[in-house]
Amino acid sequence: MNRLPCVLLSATTDLRGLFGAALAEIADRVEILDHPAPEPERVRLALGWRPPADALARYPNLAALCSIAAGVDNLLACPGRPPDLPVVRVIDPDQARAMSAFVLWHVIGHQRRFDTYAENQRDRVWRRLYPREARAVPVGILGHGQIGRRVAADLAALGFPVRAWSRTAQGAGPGILHHHGPDGLAAMLAETEVLVNLLPLTAETRGLLDGALFARLRPGGYLVQVGRGEHLVEADLLASLASGHLAGAALDVFAAEPLPASHPFWGHPAIRVTPHEACEASPQAVARTLLATAEAVREGRVPPGTVDAARGY
Repeated sequence: MNRLPCVLLSATTDLRGLFGAALAEIADRVEILDHPAPEPERVRLALGWRPPADALARYPNLAALCSIAAGVDNLLACPGRPPDLPVVRVIDPDQARAMSAFVLWHVIGHQRRFDTYAENQRDRVWRRLYPREARAVPVGILGHGQIGRRVAADLAALGFPVRAWSRTAQGAGPGILHHHGPDGLAAMLAETEVLVNLLPLTAETRGLLDGALFARLRPGGYLVQVGRGEHLVEADLLASLASGHLAGAALDVFAAEPLPASHPFWGHPAIRVTPHEACEASPQAVARTLLATAEAVREGRVPPGTVDAARGY
């Protein structure tokens, strides 16, 4: 079987260094090339993350552009991307489990007031806080895709009242109340104490996490932000924390990454910062996605995991 040529495209990430070993396992069916690849007209696939601005124009016969993650916003926004070029996201059950564990860590930390215990340890104060039961801490989830469904199910299994929101109507699992559309968003926010953002970045969701949205949450609310940095209006978060309407926030994604050392988030006592590591697709999942895409291209099929470019996910 002829190998399908695939070029690695990233201006920010060493894709071969990260995924080379896993990609070597499919080398009998996919030929991995570095950019700029010789004979660019041969190249049929690209594996990318924040590609160089002019990269796609070099390869006129691309049949699919694969992401290295569940997110694809940077690929959809790449200059020169043909509008009909399929963009493929990684689907990795292990990634959903890792994200769920990360979110549960922060939700339980808020419920059990672990930050206060950390302060008490620092000050050598022995004081029991008698935390609320999980059923007294309603959680709202923005985004009900593969990862959002896993997070919602795991939270519900622990006894948290869970409400999930998506743009369109969907089914929901046991213990989960689903909302959709603008009216559904308003209804969910009014009943939410801990808000988890798992949305993709689109024109509609950019800047969604603003002061008006925070004001709809229950007083003492908490934000777990694991979507995209551009979802958050940073000044509005700081203002909501200063007013006391929000009790805290866990932030894993930022508009500017790495987060500048001078940024006020670093020193804020109510904000927990992690460096965009809530979950990562495994190298093996990336390789499986690329191989499945190559096989679909050979057979003239739409690759599994192809996103709707008009919707952005």
